[in-house]
Amino acid sequence: MAQQTYPTADLIRFASEALQGVDVPAADADLTARSLVEADTRGIHSHGLLRLPLYIAAIEEGGINPHPEIRVVADTGSAALLDADGALGQVSMRAAVDYATAHTPDRGVCAVAVQGSSHYGAGAFWTDQLAARGLMAILTSTTGPTVAPYGGIEKVFGTNPLTIAAPSSDGHPLTADLATSTGAYGKVIAAKNEGTALPEGWAVGPTGEPTTDPVEAMAGALIPFGGHKGSAVSALLEAVAASLGTGTYAHETEDIWSNPASRMNTGHLLVALDTGAFTGRRHTEDRVAQLQTRIRAAGADGAEVLAPGDPEYRRGELNRDDVALAGSTAELLDALAERLGVRPAARAT
Repeated sequence: MAQQTYPTADLIRFASEALQGVDVPAADADLTARSLVEADTRGIHSHGLLRLPLYIAAIEEGGINPHPEIRVVADTGSAALLDADGALGQVSMRAAVDYATAHTPDRGVCAVAVQGSSHYGAGAFWTDQLAARGLMAILTSTTGPTVAPYGGIEKVFGTNPLTIAAPSSDGHPLTADLATSTGAYGKVIAAKNEGTALPEGWAVGPTGEPTTDPVEAMAGALIPFGGHKGSAVSALLEAVAASLGTGTYAHETEDIWSNPASRMNTGHLLVALDTGAFTGRRHTEDRVAQLQTRIRAAGADGAEVLAPGDPEYRRGELNRDDVALAGSTAELLDALAERLGVRPAARAT
């Protein structure tokens, strides 16, 4: 099936109504829908509406709790541990971002750990909200088991995403938002759905042989980016995301991709820095903008180099009104609409 283009606003409406159709409160459904659709507008389809059927299946089977009671387990004012009670990851992260927004300006720095959560979507969706308030942010999370450590073939790590964002006066933050595996697991799922091959160097099969077959990769493992260095980064991110609370390591987790009834007990860690506590927000934002400008001017013969975050933010602007989805994702959404009795997303005219 060819790509299908939709009005962005109607995709948000559809996703929200689909989530409400499985008893997610309207505000939580709207938040989750916006995070998924924004990922699609930015070209991060691995974290977009591809995941909506997964979320809904997990809610229906008990892996995700649509009515969580998020509670504060520990709180010093500059550090907190939240228990998400099996919530949608977006609902968990809203609580973490709200805590950081409220406490960082008074203390200069704030850290929020989360346990009992699930997938929170694209990390930049959250760090953008903090950057808009003049806060630098570092965000990471555990995931299900998908990645073999350097030199191994067993799934010990997750894709262990890392998002770092620095606010800028240039128009958008300087943002790195990446998986510590060579490719995101959602891209493997998308390749399987589309019947396409993975790039070389992304994965190994069950016996450790390199593979570009997404089905073989799912039976085997993804590999870390950057060899032993990426493997070390992945291990440390998993440690800080899980060990501050009771979140499970990837090798202890049954992923909802495999069993929608699984309570993954995902752990997150969000660290926020108030730029105003140092040399001032304007100083920092101007300095970050200076760095972005210098990066972009580093090409040969005046050719532009893209600073971290530029491709995603530019695609977001281009797709503000309409966004194209893969044909396989469009089929999933149509099937979901029919099953739930929800008005399907309209094709763009």
